Amino acid sequence: MSARLSTTSNGYGSRKPSSTPVRVEFYINERSFKERLQLYFIKNQRSSLRIRVFNFFLMAVSCTLYCVRVILDDHRHIACHGCTPKNFSNTTENWWGLLWVNRPVWLWALQVSIAIIMLFQTVLMLYLQHKGNICQQLMSITRILEFLNTIPFIITLFWPPLRNLFIPVFLNCWLAHAILKNMLNDLNRALQKIQTAFSQQVIILCSMLLCLIFTSICGVEHLERAAPGVDGKMNFFQASYFVIVTFSTVGYGDIQVNVWPSQLFVAIMIIAALVVIPIQLEQLAFYLLERQKQGASYSKHRAASEKHVVVCATCIQADLIMDFLNEFYAHPHLQDYFVVLLSPVELDNTMRLLLQIPIWSQRVIYVQGSALRDQDLQRVRMDDAEACFILSPRNVMDRHEADQQTILRTWAVKDFSPNLPIFVQILKPENMFHVKFADHVVCEDEFKYALLANNCLTPGTSTFVTLLIHTLRGHEGSDSDSQWMRMYGRSSGNEVYHITLGDSKFFGEFENKSFIYASFHAHKKYGVALVGVKKDEEDSEIQLNPGPKHIMQASDTCYYFNITKEENSAFIFADSDPEKEREHKRKDSKSSLHNEPSSSSKIHSIIASVGTLAIEYYHHGATRQHGAPTESRSDLLSRQSQSQETQEGNHNAVDTQEQGQDRQTSTNTKAGDIRKLHAIQEEDESSGSSNWILSKSDSSMAIELQERRANDPAREALVTGKPSTSSGRNLLIPPAGEEERVPGRRRPSILPVLEIMSSDPEDEETGITFTAEKVETEVDGDIEDIKVWDAKNESDWMKGYPPVAPYIGYTPMFSHLLANPRKLCCLELDQPCSHSNHHCARDYNWPNNSIIVAVESTAPGLYNFIVPLRAHWRPKHTLKPIVIMVEKRPDTVFLESIAAFPLVYYMIGSIESLDDLLRAGILQADTVVVVDRESSKLAEEDYMADACQVVAVQTMFKLFPSSTIITELTHPSNMRFMQFRAKDYYALKLAQKQKREKERGANLSYMFRLPFAAGNVFTASMLDTLLYQSFVKDYMIIFTRLLLGLDQAHGSGYLCEMKITTDDLWIRTYGRLYQKLCSTTFEIPVGIYRTQMQSDSKSELSVTIDDDDQSSTCLSEERAALAELVRSKMKKLGLPESDYDAEATEKRSALSYVLINPGFDTKLELDDVIFIIRPAGGPNASSPMPPRRKYSTRRPKTEGEKREEPQGSMDTRL
Repeated sequence: MSARLSTTSNGYGSRKPSSTPVRVEFYINERSFKERLQLYFIKNQRSSLRIRVFNFFLMAVSCTLYCVRVILDDHRHIACHGCTPKNFSNTTENWWGLLWVNRPVWLWALQVSIAIIMLFQTVLMLYLQHKGNICQQLMSITRILEFLNTIPFIITLFWPPLRNLFIPVFLNCWLAHAILKNMLNDLNRALQKIQTAFSQQVIILCSMLLCLIFTSICGVEHLERAAPGVDGKMNFFQASYFVIVTFSTVGYGDIQVNVWPSQLFVAIMIIAALVVIPIQLEQLAFYLLERQKQGASYSKHRAASEKHVVVCATCIQADLIMDFLNEFYAHPHLQDYFVVLLSPVELDNTMRLLLQIPIWSQRVIYVQGSALRDQDLQRVRMDDAEACFILSPRNVMDRHEADQQTILRTWAVKDFSPNLPIFVQILKPENMFHVKFADHVVCEDEFKYALLANNCLTPGTSTFVTLLIHTLRGHEGSDSDSQWMRMYGRSSGNEVYHITLGDSKFFGEFENKSFIYASFHAHKKYGVALVGVKKDEEDSEIQLNPGPKHIMQASDTCYYFNITKEENSAFIFADSDPEKEREHKRKDSKSSLHNEPSSSSKIHSIIASVGTLAIEYYHHGATRQHGAPTESRSDLLSRQSQSQETQEGNHNAVDTQEQGQDRQTSTNTKAGDIRKLHAIQEEDESSGSSNWILSKSDSSMAIELQERRANDPAREALVTGKPSTSSGRNLLIPPAGEEERVPGRRRPSILPVLEIMSSDPEDEETGITFTAEKVETEVDGDIEDIKVWDAKNESDWMKGYPPVAPYIGYTPMFSHLLANPRKLCCLELDQPCSHSNHHCARDYNWPNNSIIVAVESTAPGLYNFIVPLRAHWRPKHTLKPIVIMVEKRPDTVFLESIAAFPLVYYMIGSIESLDDLLRAGILQADTVVVVDRESSKLAEEDYMADACQVVAVQTMFKLFPSSTIITELTHPSNMRFMQFRAKDYYALKLAQKQKREKERGANLSYMFRLPFAAGNVFTASMLDTLLYQSFVKDYMIIFTRLLLGLDQAHGSGYLCEMKITTDDLWIRTYGRLYQKLCSTTFEIPVGIYRTQMQSDSKSELSVTIDDDDQSSTCLSEERAALAELVRSKMKKLGLPESDYDAEATEKRSALSYVLINPGFDTKLELDDVIFIIRPAGGPNASSPMPPRRKYSTRRPKTEGEKREEPQGSMDTRL
């Protein structure tokens, strides 16, 4: 850089700078001629690459011209240009043949032109690259070859006799080899071609072998020109054959060299090959090993013609990747996709062997690289991918660090390919807001804690959700001898599917009908469970069971449970004979006419006008003086309704017979006006009889009902008065004689499911009338419980949004809260403070049994365990106290976030300490949840990460056999150690079943393990498939969040439970229960949690669990010693020893499992827990299954207690 400054002189002789602006020019040193040439030939990568390509082309042309000269050469004319050829003897060597060749003029002209260009470039490059000693540059091998093959041709321009002089132009192949090496480097730098070191080394090795063979061929051919006679000379083809045979060590011996120079040359070339080729092969093997470690690259042409997805992970773990591959390729239309694995670490031996299996080796490509490098993203063709899955490692100690790496990978992929769908798996919920822009995000802790919380109230929820999000075919367990395995395996094939109502055969016929009506009749007709819907509107959300007021439209998207999607289903309709049906109707009509009552009252007409509607009251009934039960209002109305329905059916049948034709009844039949009925009972004490006087009010309402078909078994039962013998699936009344088996019980019936919710407000009022007293009773019970729990006025309880958010990005949920959050000191369970003097859980005297959750340290994700248990729709009297047993003291932020929730406490302790368990109230707890420990992730052996939890849970099981323990594990294979019994032969049989399922390639081979089937064990890896299924079903994450209560959508329902009791067994089948719920409380059942006892001989599904009774004496002694240990600890802590159940046994007497969307004819059993989806806000009438209060079997009532304890979960009665 230079600059010119102008100065001026003042009058005193001093010089001062001029203020005139000066223009400064930069890089003037590059304006010289030499610098410009250097810029073009050397510095500029693109121009220098073009020059090298041109030089490579010249070298190839010169070698080709040499081959042409050899082929055209005439061995008989050996002399200089213009000279007379000499005759040589056939017995002596012709050494002149090595000096002179026959070169045509046109060929000479082309070679001279090429030589001039090459010489010019050589001189120019010497000038441009001159640094230091010029002799050193001239003596390089490259320069010597260039001068050797160019200067002789230049001389022939001035001396024509030398035009036939032999010039070893074939040596230009080595110049081409050198140019190729430089060109590959320029391709990488200038054109940014992604060429790995291995591919470059392969090209260089091939080039060197080619040059070595070509040099040997040309050398042998030329030296053999000196052989005596014409027949002894080799042509170009013979020389090629000889060299290839010699280098391949075959050596047939049919062709041989005759002169010693050629023999010497062949020996030298063989030695050179033996030295050079092994060196190149060694380098090639080294690069090959490195390439195997780094993986391959997904080529551009494959990306253009094939579909692929990219999976990014910190480390490629065999379990993680196999779960992804099994679930990803379980979908039929993904069979043609390729999976590209991108990871910065090297594959371990296990994963390398797995990827060599033919089923995966043709589909999975491993690339070692980082998602933060654009070069590696280009190698996997991220721009052309269909999706990118960013997975978090499972077994990591620092989960925050793992999330940070996941966040950076997500940002890098989004920056590189903005339009690519991204599926992100993250561990901590507080880090979710960093990746909110991703298309689908699954937070492990968020789903994990919500699932564990729901599992505490609705047993088997973890198994229910796990089976839903895994792709199973429903064939699992079909070859088993156990009925429960066959039922459980078949129902496990149910998944969530979606379809537009207008395109559906399942739901298309229910357009303009209510959602409840469509759900019930779709299950009755096709066996599918319609559970949700989404309107075709902007910003619409998925709604689970929106209730009867939602009218199905053709544009609605329906979400349903089924074994397979509708597109893969075949519809087979049973053929029926119309003549037989009409004859059957005539017989029914005649029999009805003979049995017609002689008279009917006005009340009969009113009730009969409703069709099959039977009004049901909650009435405890009255007792006569002699102890005989009186007939209740509901019994009377139900019987009168059935009688009048029979009468109307008879008239219709007669009318049908007289007309001689079939009449199709309208699906939307308007019933007559129903007067509100008020009954006043007047009992005549003298006769012991009771009469009902029914009065009617002036108000009326219209109820739309669906008329039953004439051949409907349910209608037939009502007409004939006898139960149908078909299957019992449409029965609306219990079997005859059931009232006699249950003395004092009413004869109930089931309401039909309405097509459309009536808009008449009097309808809703009528529905409330039947259960208003029950609702008031329950409200009073709630207020009583709250006063007892907190010893404060119930106004301190409220419903609202939590005042303190646990982490950034948390969506507040409407929950039960305290109007005034408690002091932080009051949250510690076993530490007295100025506001409380309690020392253990029993001192609080809670009405409900508690839930204990044992964690290593509190984390913001634990907040999602509390929120579902304090959801606003749960009745207050059913809320269970939550005790958080933590090993490290919680921080203030976490305590402030939970202080507003009622009945939430924490204590410092560990499940390994018996004292801590007793203080936490394990004897008064319904459920103990053991969360996986993060510190155990660093076990020397991966599968030993669960050792601490397994042993601790086994100890609790030994000490407290009746406790319900839900355990989170790191590895699913360790669930076989849950409640381990060495002599449990039935569990050993199930282990063999698991091995067979695994050999068959089942996606969920451990599904028949008893702890998993019962929902007592959970692993976070079960949630991984939720992210994988979102690639095919983009609604799965939102659907699951709504199901678990993590999100609350407007108008969407929620998952809850009800229990089948002895009062509910009259319903008999799952289909009738479906109708009962849909017609009364508008709830939708979706599954059953069934517990079968070994001694249940009456059940069709009873099981036989074999065990070893030989060691019963030893177990009794061990049990007595453990009981004595617990009692001594309780005495030390001041706890009453009577709370401990010493007679509990460890022997398994029952097994539990989940049935998803069971069949319509599935029989209900006692203590079945029904998974139901309740509509938002609940029905206008209270549930026909009101909660019953019972004393807990785990908690004895102490003296002085005058109140009743509500059961932990809300049981409901039909």
